[in-house]
Amino acid sequence: MKLPDVDRLNSEKLISLSEFLKSYNEGLPIQFPRASLPLLREFKKEHSALFKHSDLWSLDQHRKVVMNWLPSRCKTVPNDA
Repeated sequence: MKLPDVDRLNSEKLISLSEFLKSYNEGLPIQFPRASLPLLREFKKEHSALFKHSDLWSLDQHRKVVMNWLPSRCKTVPNDA
């Protein structure tokens, strides 16, 4: 019997914005820009189609898109807001 893939289950789990922020920034290589609440709120506005059914996030669905989007925005929104 095959055991469930815990990493996959965790990445597909729907989580809050603050949980996504923490999970996204954890273990991220130092050369990658860090996410912040203001940046993720901006991302959500610009990518509203990814949130049609809820305000919840998942690492599986959103992490790569945020990672590709973030470098172009990391200097346009203050990180402390």
